[in-house]
Parts: sequence; C-alpha cells; structure tokens
Amino acid sequence: MKRMVGLMMMASLAMPAMAQQAVGTAPPVPAPAPAPSTPASALPRVALDTSAGRIVIEADTQHAPITAGNFLKYVAGKRLDGTVFYRTVKVADRFGFVQFGTNGDAKRTLPPIRHEPTTQTGLHHTDGAISVARFAPGSARGDFTISVGDQSASLDADPAKPGDNLGYAAFGHVVEGMDVIVHILDAPVSPTETIGGSFKGEVPASKVTIRTARIVP
Repeated sequence: MKRMVGLMMMASLAMPAMAQQAVGTAPPVPAPAPAPSTPASALPRVALDTSAGRIVIEADTQHAPITAGNFLKYVAGKRLDGTVFYRTVKVADRFGFVQFGTNGDAKRTLPPIRHEPTTQTGLHHTDGAISVARFAPGSARGDFTISVGDQSASLDADPAKPGDNLGYAAFGHVVEGMDVIVHILDAPVSPTETIGGSFKGEVPASKVTIRTARIVP
C-alpha cells in the first residue's frame, strides 16, 4: 500500500561575534533548502476501462510478486480486453465480492501459478482488495475477485482452520473506482443463469465489459 512520508529538516546558523564586528553586519542567512518531495508509489497501477466506468488497481509486486506479476502478464498481453464481470456475490449492503477474468477461455489463459497465502505476503482481503480465484492451491490462473467490505475473515489464510486453510492470494487493491465496483455488485442478477452449471443466482443479468486493461504510465 502506498505510504507517504514527509521529511522536515531544520538548520541553525550562527556567526561568531568577531566576524560580525569585522564586517559591521551579519551576512544574510541562506534560505532553507526546500523539503524533498515524496516520491510517487513505485508499485504499478492498472486502469480498467469498463462499460460502467474506470477502475484503477495498484498491484503489490513487492509483497506478492508472483500473483501481482501474473496479473500484469494478463494486462500486458491484452488478455483481459473484452472480458466481463461474470459473477457477483452480494451478502449484504456493500458487502461481498465481484469476479472477472478469462473465465476458462483457453486462448486467453496462462499456466497456473504458485499460491502466495496472506500469511506469507502480509496482505489482507480488506475493502477494495483484489485477489486471484483458485481451486486447489497452485491452480490460480486468470480470474480475479475484488472485495467489497472487509472479507479477511473468510478469504484470508487461517492456519487454525481445518483442511485447506490457505485462503486466497490477495495482491493489490483498488485505488480509484470503488463506486464502479459497488455498482456492479448492486446490479440485478439472473435467477436462473449459470456458468458451466455453477454460480446460480450470482450471474449478472447485464454484464459489465472490460474494454481495455492497461498499465498506467
């Protein structure tokens, strides 16, 4: 996550009394050097131009290099252009998640990646977090979810839980366009439509299209 650190430097200059008497007056005190500007985040950002509005995602390549790097490969290869938000899971008002990506399209999908659990990366499924969908650990490819509300309790890794307790791999967060995400979550769903027999009651009646996904210069 982006952190801004402000630095302030203070200097004190004094002139010996003897030197002041020699010239009759003290020399002008130099103006303090301007405080260094805080550099912009070095983390890459991706702009999704969608049919519902613009969404900008910051990919945390520092803490989740494999998962964030995988997302950036899909963007660089233009593999997300023309894909849709095909699933919305709304549990309560402003609470749930939306899902988009290649949806199993073999022509768009890259090989699976190694799982990076949140216990390893230190990232969490807070409001606006993006993570990669998966089946078994190490099966994640080109489908992504964005959390609305804090989903850490259910989506983060939790070694105390039985069975597969590795959770999902968060790798960044939305920095612009959460209103668009909430709009997608709130849109009506089809009561009957499924995707391959799954997600009944979770498929948007009118799908939002990602026109382009590009790294922000």
